[in-house]
Amino acid sequence: MTEARIIDGNANAAELRDTVAGLVRELRDFHHMVPGLAVVLVGDDPASQVYVRSKNKRATEVGMRSFEHFLPADTTEHQLLTLIEGLNDDPAVHGILIQLPLPRHIDQQKVIEAVDPEKDVDGFHPMNVGRLATGGRALVPCTPEGCLMMLKDQLVTLDGLDAVVVGRSNIVGKPMAQLLLRENCTVTIAHSRTTDLAGVCRRADILVAAVGRPEFIRGEWIKPGAIVMDVGINRVTGPDGKKRLVGDVNFAEAMEIAGAVTPVPGGVGPMTIAVLLRNTMVACCRQSRVKLARCEWI
Repeated sequence: MTEARIIDGNANAAELRDTVAGLVRELRDFHHMVPGLAVVLVGDDPASQVYVRSKNKRATEVGMRSFEHFLPADTTEHQLLTLIEGLNDDPAVHGILIQLPLPRHIDQQKVIEAVDPEKDVDGFHPMNVGRLATGGRALVPCTPEGCLMMLKDQLVTLDGLDAVVVGRSNIVGKPMAQLLLRENCTVTIAHSRTTDLAGVCRRADILVAAVGRPEFIRGEWIKPGAIVMDVGINRVTGPDGKKRLVGDVNFAEAMEIAGAVTPVPGGVGPMTIAVLLRNTMVACCRQSRVKLARCEWI
């Protein structure tokens, strides 16, 4: 049996970043504007700090302005909302990302709704959620949009394919399903209450795993030749006692059955940040009412 193709998220992300960098240069040289991304982190979680700095580093590399806001864990909800209000009003800031989760004493939904929907590059504001659901012009959550881009790179068309999304989160599962519907897939959202989850997965031409459970999706659950998008990032301890990252799919088993699989790491993750940059550039153009001839996203 032929082994599945590995979908190289690093290569896809590098190509998208190069495209965004070219469009940013065009904005700067011909329209005299530079997209600006503000990332806000509340608390001192080391992993989140590394992730935020990675986002800002990538923004700088493509020619954008990067604004970092590291706030202590005891920042009040009022203080955070005041900062967001200032970023909403700042013409140099075109995209605002609030690193989640927030400390328990802060109402996460209230913070999400406080971000100007035109600057909501995470695509979490209810207005963008509604626009996506109704086919409007929305800023779309970065991870599912990145998954869709990689799927379209693998397949000539998604029309009529059976797609199963395992997981129903607002961040990945639900928007992923909406994007697949837009591409004329027949979409099923599966979850913890799904009867015969393995059977549901086995009928999928496209299987998206976003449940946050290490190696939960087994090879025998996968339809031969299916495209498998593994969104999970789980840190586990291996037999040697060392920590390693694995996805929600048993990668070794999937490689024996699927047509193509995203690895963890190096799959969906790099595309998430690349799409964040794309969303920031799109937000800048829309706020400034600028059209770029070579860009179909505006």
